[in-house]
Amino acid sequence: MGDNFQTPSPAPAPEPQQKPTPQNATLLQAFEWYIPPDHAHFTRLSSQVPQLARHGISSLWIPPSCKATSPQSNGYDIYDLYDLGEFDQKGSMATKWGTKAQLLELAHKGKEHGVGLYWDAVLNHRFGADHREKCKAVEVDANDRRVRISGEYEIDAWVGFDFPGRGDQHSKLKYHWYHFSGVDFDANDPAKAGTIYQIIGEQSQGWAKSPEDVDGEKGNYDYLMGCDVDYSHPGVEEDVLNWGRWLVKEVPIQGIRFDAVKHFSEGFLRKFVRMLDGEFGEGWFLVGEFWKDSLKSMTDYLDRMDHQFSLFDAPLVYNFGEISTSVSADLRRVFDDTLVQKAPVCAVTLVQNHDTQPLQALAVPITPWFLPLGYALILLREAGYPCVFYGDLYGLCTPTPDNPSPTTPTSGPVAILPKLMLARKLYAYGPQTDYFDYATCIGWVRHGTWDRKDKCAVVMSNAAEGWKSMFVGMECAGQRWTDVLGWREEVVTVGGDGWAEFRCGSCSVSVWAWEGAKGRDEFQTEFDFDIYGSKSGGTQ
Repeated sequence: MGDNFQTPSPAPAPEPQQKPTPQNATLLQAFEWYIPPDHAHFTRLSSQVPQLARHGISSLWIPPSCKATSPQSNGYDIYDLYDLGEFDQKGSMATKWGTKAQLLELAHKGKEHGVGLYWDAVLNHRFGADHREKCKAVEVDANDRRVRISGEYEIDAWVGFDFPGRGDQHSKLKYHWYHFSGVDFDANDPAKAGTIYQIIGEQSQGWAKSPEDVDGEKGNYDYLMGCDVDYSHPGVEEDVLNWGRWLVKEVPIQGIRFDAVKHFSEGFLRKFVRMLDGEFGEGWFLVGEFWKDSLKSMTDYLDRMDHQFSLFDAPLVYNFGEISTSVSADLRRVFDDTLVQKAPVCAVTLVQNHDTQPLQALAVPITPWFLPLGYALILLREAGYPCVFYGDLYGLCTPTPDNPSPTTPTSGPVAILPKLMLARKLYAYGPQTDYFDYATCIGWVRHGTWDRKDKCAVVMSNAAEGWKSMFVGMECAGQRWTDVLGWREEVVTVGGDGWAEFRCGSCSVSVWAWEGAKGRDEFQTEFDFDIYGSKSGGTQ
């Protein structure tokens, strides 16, 4: 399908003392929402680290690992920043994911195999208070939090945090009503649960300023859920900065994913970043969850953060969803209005995550046939830092009416995904030439670098079987190329002019490389998807 319009320059010739090309970085979001709460997740992940490293995973984004409100909780309803599964609080010593000792063993195993850990920091709110406290508050409009809809009156709020299981270890601060700016429950009037109350008092400064310090959605999007932490309080700021110092000494992490960055003080977050860089050296990978289908809002945020930050490319996920659920959509527009197109250095690209998977509030339906195409689009291209989703690699334990608490996957993994990860590790290097010249069939070539010379040619279609004639280089003349995914059986011989015709199946993708390319034997190794010991099969 289609004509071809570009003849690329060959890969640059080596120069004296040219720096080696590092292996491509690939991130794994190492959890999904419905993993069974058996406190064994860290142990299972540790067993998988060697295999993940062989397939090109360089970092694991681990789930929120601070103590939450129950042993079954995923951790976003955070209770105690300073309890990593060390103290008997909220029903157990372990978090849903495991104990602190198991977490440190995972970090050790990762370091042994060159796989770093990224922490999931939930700094916006707290849940699970130990006692109630009375404080003054006003009700605000849920759709415009700047608008008060009541006068001031006294509420009885769950805002007292004593941390009795931990005591004063690691931190002596106990949280009280004046450490928070809002709540959504008044014990005096349970029938009004869900009403947003802005706390009023001499030691409470109210909402953070919008849009200077928090997102301007809903007038002021400081309040999200639970007890909203007030970073204008000096005690809070000091305690959370100290937690950051303590964390990086306790756990050898290489980066942090900050949850809900739209909702808490950007000024505080900049202080947190400066603290890390100033006291522990630069080089941290920092990414924020700014989930909004608005490219301008995202780029404005990055500007305010001095581009020291990355964001997850939410617009790209929505584009994937729209293309996968449409008939013969225009693949050439897949990157339109995305962060990876506008600010590629700051874009973490993804296909799905724990918030967009089925049954979640932000679920984005993506038709299964498109998943391999989506992963090819984030793994095998030059721009963006790709994040593979655990649920696509190991399967989802999605509840069903017949099985509301599954302990093994109820939907299989994307079985071709490990080969796409390998293709990134081995062949997705150097200059890129796009052949985005036909609506339902696109392709591109990665031309390699001076020390990673092996190339790849990618072609995909969201309609009938597709083909692309693409230039891979005069030096490749006569080479025999095959599909490393194994979905195409033919052999393609590169012409004397460096061009060849590469095909893919209907609603499919193929990744072509020279038969003699380094690492071709690695594609023969079977990936062990059975992390739960259940012998679950794969799809796609």
